[in-house]
Amino acid sequence: MNVDYIVVGLGLAGLAFCRALDENNKTYIVFENNSQRASKVAGGMYNPVILKRFTPVWNGTKQLKTALPFYTEFEEQFKKRYHYSVDIYRIFKSIEEQNNWFVAADKPFLSEYLKPEILHTLNKGVISKNGYGIVTNTGRIDTNSLLADFKEYLHQTKRIIEEEFEYNLLEICKNEVWYKNISASKIVFCEGFGIKANPFFNELPLQGTKGELITIKAPELKVDFLIKGAVFVLPLGNDLYKVGATFNWTDKSNNATDEGRQELIRKLNTCISTPYQIVSHTAGIRPTVIDRRPLVGRHHKYDSIAVLNGLGTRGVMLAPVMAKILYNNLEGNKPISQEISLNRFH
Repeated sequence: MNVDYIVVGLGLAGLAFCRALDENNKTYIVFENNSQRASKVAGGMYNPVILKRFTPVWNGTKQLKTALPFYTEFEEQFKKRYHYSVDIYRIFKSIEEQNNWFVAADKPFLSEYLKPEILHTLNKGVISKNGYGIVTNTGRIDTNSLLADFKEYLHQTKRIIEEEFEYNLLEICKNEVWYKNISASKIVFCEGFGIKANPFFNELPLQGTKGELITIKAPELKVDFLIKGAVFVLPLGNDLYKVGATFNWTDKSNNATDEGRQELIRKLNTCISTPYQIVSHTAGIRPTVIDRRPLVGRHHKYDSIAVLNGLGTRGVMLAPVMAKILYNNLEGNKPISQEISLNRFH
């Protein structure tokens, strides 16, 4: 088999790069071993404001300008809804936070998202002694459904192989690569935390941060906005809410733990007062980088091998624009900025 690209990994990074290939009529085959779950279990929220400090996300406007049409195209292709507009209600811990909110809401960029007022609980189930501020023009992407539908699309078009990629079988020639019976002009690794087992890129400083989430059923809560306090409480419909997330820098397994569950329960109980039942508990490893920037570019020695990784907690926003940047580099030698280039670590 001869293709233009081999793509390894099918989280948001792999999905976005495959879309770039589709848009440019490139042929490809995807290898997916289903070992990485970060994109599937994530909340899928997009929000260009850092709610801890009320500051803009790096390149947030540019990312959303590319990302929102990207997900709309999938809705049109698969005749299914993935994008849901959801406001965020940020619970204030103190009067100082209220004051910081007013200062931030007056700034040109942030004024598009932060409403310049302090509100108090409209819902008796939300605990907010100091009130809350509303972040608007935000939302969520149902990443789990989107990835499942895209995988089915790849099966139907015979472009996916669900098996472990064996790095030792990759042969690198001058202008192409070979893997078993497949030849390609280039191979792109989109493996998330799985990159730690990749001998071509495992020296990159990708740390991996484990996150655990629970889904609860809370019939009395009745909110259609995301509550952001010690945890986020994201409405999914039918009285279901996703609650997260923990940050664990030492445990690198995908196993949900009792410790993580208890932490989520403890923090959730500071945000809501209505009864709830836990219906599921999941975990995944976020591909995080020491400087909180993605990893995009070619191998320092082999031009035909590239990586798209390190999207961290903002994969929904980052994946579409980073995939375009990588594609334009691989196909047109367009430079990759130092902020995201692999060269910053060499």
